[in-house]
Amino acid sequence: MKQIISVDVATRKVELAKCKTELLVIGQFSDGKKPTLSGDAKALDEKLDGAIGRLIKLGDFKGAAKTQAVLYGDGKIAATRLMLVGLGEKKKVTLDTIRQAAATAAKKAVGMKLKTLALALHRAGADDLETGAIGRAMAEGAYFGSYRYDEFVTDKDNGRLGALKVEIVDPQAGTLKELNRGVCAGAVIGRAQSYARTIANRPANVINPPTLAKAAREMARDIKGLSCTVFDEKQLKAQKMGGILAVGAGSQSAPRLIILKYTPAQTPAKKLPKVALVGKAVTFDSGGISIKPSANMDQMKLDKSGGIAVLATMKAVAELQLPISVWGLIPSAENLPSGSSYRPGDIVTTYSGKTVEILNTDAEGRMILADALAYAVKQKRDTVIDVATLTGACMVALGNHKAGLMSNDDDLIAQLKQAAEDSGEDVWHLPSGDEYAEDMKSKIADLKNAGPRWGGASTAAAFLRQFVDETTWAHLDIAGMDIFQKGAAHAAPGSTGFGVRLLTTYLMTLTGKR
Repeated sequence: MKQIISVDVATRKVELAKCKTELLVIGQFSDGKKPTLSGDAKALDEKLDGAIGRLIKLGDFKGAAKTQAVLYGDGKIAATRLMLVGLGEKKKVTLDTIRQAAATAAKKAVGMKLKTLALALHRAGADDLETGAIGRAMAEGAYFGSYRYDEFVTDKDNGRLGALKVEIVDPQAGTLKELNRGVCAGAVIGRAQSYARTIANRPANVINPPTLAKAAREMARDIKGLSCTVFDEKQLKAQKMGGILAVGAGSQSAPRLIILKYTPAQTPAKKLPKVALVGKAVTFDSGGISIKPSANMDQMKLDKSGGIAVLATMKAVAELQLPISVWGLIPSAENLPSGSSYRPGDIVTTYSGKTVEILNTDAEGRMILADALAYAVKQKRDTVIDVATLTGACMVALGNHKAGLMSNDDDLIAQLKQAAEDSGEDVWHLPSGDEYAEDMKSKIADLKNAGPRWGGASTAAAFLRQFVDETTWAHLDIAGMDIFQKGAAHAAPGSTGFGVRLLTTYLMTLTGKR
């Protein structure tokens, strides 16, 4: 398979007009009927004999968010090309505005087959944003926008080079020092998110539970402080993890439970919780006996996205050397129909001892998560967060703009909402209380795995809640957030790697490393 594009992000001290690069990128706000040029834009405009001003006067560029225009240096500045990226109204700018602007530029650079890209988006003057955080957002955006999944494209002339060098530039050493703190973290997170997108995008004939476990082992082997243990089918039976075993029973690729443990070099502060991240990794979901419609079933390779987000977050946490104990639990199965599949009407005994009546084999994610959540609780993890492409009902409620957030703890809700705002991976709090749990009770078992038609995201979360006891817990339903169907101005189609930035930001904030 071909290697995914290699991206390197660094900082450089240089005057913008003297910045030698194939594409220099600056930001422009849209305030006013005719945007006022920022200091950098004004200085560059003078060098370019008024080319920027003419562009704006013609109305060809107004600084609106998610817009861009490219001019040519023609030897008047050191850069071969100058890109103006719209940042929208100054009072509305956020870190994600900067992140998406950087991603838009990086995607454009890859599409133009450029080797070098210089970003100076921070100099537009977003006064309310901390400089280091802007540096991190630009680095994350550079990775996000430059990514494209083409491992299996054999055409050598497929529209990109093998590498992109990204520099975040500024003439002031002090500013660069502040930026660099964020850039270093952003590069780690950006690489982790690209890793997640690659593993998630790989099809089911490449990634199944055993090969996913192998990838986790290989990743952990190369990172200090990270270890990996895998429960195979025999060990799952010994542990009586009936939920994982039931879902994986129909496939020749036997299920696995992947257990990643990060042990920091320094002893964590006593006030910090021991965290477990739990991610659903159904490597292909046909629906099982309750088979899905054939339309768009190819996208069900992405039903492992929650587990992959946990895998990549563990990579980022270990590389950032955060001073906090974190476990990543990834239950993985392939949900296929066969003579050995679990069936509607079956009663499954889960790891916790609770029994579940199966009404729909396509409600499989909650079955494998139930075992992993109960395992995390038994291992005395203080805070447990699960992430999964769990329900179509969450997409009905929220579309593909926000993930659903359910929890039994108000403080954890607030922490995750803040992490969502900082990371640009949006969430919306939904209920999952006792009234929804009532809908998941069975007459012939403790629970049933499918509820009524209405409130499906909330009843699914209420089902999961039955397996965490009193442990502080949150559930992220990322259905719809896991994929760009057609791509966007700032991103290629396919997996988004959603959850990596969110979970890593949450953990960084806990440790004061935000």
